Amino acid sequence: MKTLYKEILLPISLEKCWDFFSRPENLNIITPPYMNFKILNKVPEKMYKGLMILYKVSPIMNIPMTWVTEITQIEDYKYFVDEQRIGPYKLWHHEHHFIEKENGILAIDKLYYDVGYSIFGKIIEDMFVQHKVNEIFEYREKKLKEIFIKERD
Repeated sequence: MKTLYKEILLPISLEKCWDFFSRPENLNIITPPYMNFKILNKVPEKMYKGLMILYKVSPIMNIPMTWVTEITQIEDYKYFVDEQRIGPYKLWHHEHHFIEKENGILAIDKLYYDVGYSIFGKIIEDMFVQHKVNEIFEYREKKLKEIFIKERD
């Protein structure tokens, strides 16, 4: 199993932060355009525990994949967890935490993932997947800075 930990300090209020992250459609804004991310089912304005979100996404070589995630845990203004139910990973557990600091909100991503598929999966994970996951989260950080830090200037 691989892990990824990222944090970013956003100079905004907790209310503004939660409003952005708890809206499923905003995932499109912070996903790299080359992934052709598209939510396929009707989603509410705000997420809730048990929400299932159906996506089409093309993470590698423009090959479209179906991905279904479930919001398995949520505590408003503190955290939520999404887990893959259908998709390319054997395991995908993504925690989003929001902590108030003196100068903004510390947004933390904790990701646990595993491609599976024995030695073949390990090779794919080491050669492609780990790099791609890091690239996606780097793009996400860049977009969040554009949205919330430039907005403040």
